[in-house]
Amino acid sequence: MSVDESVVSGSKAAARLRAAAIEAFAANGFGATTTREVAARLEMSAAAMYPHYKSKEELLFAIAYEGHQLTLEWLQAADPVGEAPADRLRAVVGEFAKNQATHHARARVVEYELAALTDEHFRVIAGLRRDVVRLVRRIVQAGADDGSFAVPDVEGVTLAIVSLCVDVCRWFPGGTYTEPDTVAKLYPELAIRLAGAHS
Repeated sequence: MSVDESVVSGSKAAARLRAAAIEAFAANGFGATTTREVAARLEMSAAAMYPHYKSKEELLFAIAYEGHQLTLEWLQAADPVGEAPADRLRAVVGEFAKNQATHHARARVVEYELAALTDEHFRVIAGLRRDVVRLVRRIVQAGADDGSFAVPDVEGVTLAIVSLCVDVCRWFPGGTYTEPDTVAKLYPELAIRLAGAHS
């Protein structure tokens, strides 16, 4: 089993540790959270964590890997391949934004604590992030190719759309946006405008 697969397999206890760590890291930041504090949320000793995760960094990697892998799977499932690029973009961006809002605590940890990973672990996560960008880029490129998107720069528009979705976890919930479905309705239309879709 490869290192990226092994970290999210295993017992219910490991899954509970990941959930507790997400809460702690989201509330206090990775650097300010100790393994003892994570374990205490489950009324465990810090020593009881080590059979599942050898270090706090490995726990962060498990959370980041699982979060990115789930995001990629959700977006792939949401993409109605074969339909018009505008419909595909709306579907994928709606799913992306909704899940960043629904799982905003995990997403915040996944997106903003990556600097704490080892180089090896960071490379694994970077590969998954490129896969997400590649999925969105294919849709934008399809619209540019068939003329349904007036895209001045496919790469730039792709990165803008992905960044827009990623950032949902930073501010959600906020203002009148307290329900993920509301974000899921707004963001596809923003993405369509960024792509310069013809009406």
